[in-house]
Amino acid sequence: MGAASVTEQRLGSELVEASEHINGGHVKLFCGNANRPLAEAVARALGIQLGQATVERFPDGEVRVRLLESIRGDDVYLLQPTAPPVNDNLMELLVLADAVRRSSAGRINAVIPYFGYARQDKQTQGREPITARLVAGLLEHVGIHRLITVDLHAPQIQGFFYQPVDELSAVRLFAEYLESQRLTENAVVVSPDSGRAEQARRLSERLNLPLAILAKRRTGPRETQVSYVIGDVAGKRPLIIDDIISTGGTIRRGVEALVAAGAAPEVVVMASHAVLVGNARENLAHPAIREVVFTDTIALNPALGYTILPTAPLLAQAIRRVHTNQSVSVLI
Repeated sequence: MGAASVTEQRLGSELVEASEHINGGHVKLFCGNANRPLAEAVARALGIQLGQATVERFPDGEVRVRLLESIRGDDVYLLQPTAPPVNDNLMELLVLADAVRRSSAGRINAVIPYFGYARQDKQTQGREPITARLVAGLLEHVGIHRLITVDLHAPQIQGFFYQPVDELSAVRLFAEYLESQRLTENAVVVSPDSGRAEQARRLSERLNLPLAILAKRRTGPRETQVSYVIGDVAGKRPLIIDDIISTGGTIRRGVEALVAAGAAPEVVVMASHAVLVGNARENLAHPAIREVVFTDTIALNPALGYTILPTAPLLAQAIRRVHTNQSVSVLI
């Protein structure tokens, strides 16, 4: 089901006022096939038309792109999350960027709400790649001047780029939703691991709630184990906040650890990016989970029954601020 946020209402009026200026400044927004509904929503929020382009496949599966309008000298934004199928969507973005560069765009900005390949951001063992750096290099090679994204898996990924990176956060969206639904009473914000502790801390401070952290260790590329709960959760409603939910195994084991520690079986699970592969639906159907909340950085079928928070107003405001050389940090 959809859910409008206070942020959407507040930013909407600002974007309407700015749309005339943006159209005059020749902003162009194009997208691939990864999340066209989000791109259309961003275009509406900006008061512009989504750029016309053909993004399809040759019979052998190669990506074919052709821009159907002039972009010479324009400030071009390419919206494309690198969600599953990751390789196909990443290749679409690279080919789109190459087409835009060869069409003499003034500046090329990649809007990647979900930045894939981010979980391999360092070597945990010998002879492993660092794919986040590899993708950063590919984007720079095709002429990307700036990256706009939402909740990177690891903050150090920004350092893999020589070009500016504007990382937005869904924390404000989650906080406003929780308050609007009155889910903050007798609650505790929970980080599913140490890597999400900063995101959880920001949410706990916004809501003036206590913070707990799950001690987790990875036992394999697809398996994790929750060792214990750090913090007092007894009798409280856990509000788990994560950046990515892939198979949901970590969340399920975290919920079980929280209930075993005495937490109320009314867990609210929030994540910026709904990758949802494998047994994700079964894991998120745990009886102690009251509600699951995602943003729409990755296209998600509303029929699944999860709450979906719109990111279009946030992304549109970031685009407007980048285009008019204003601060983007005020949106974080």
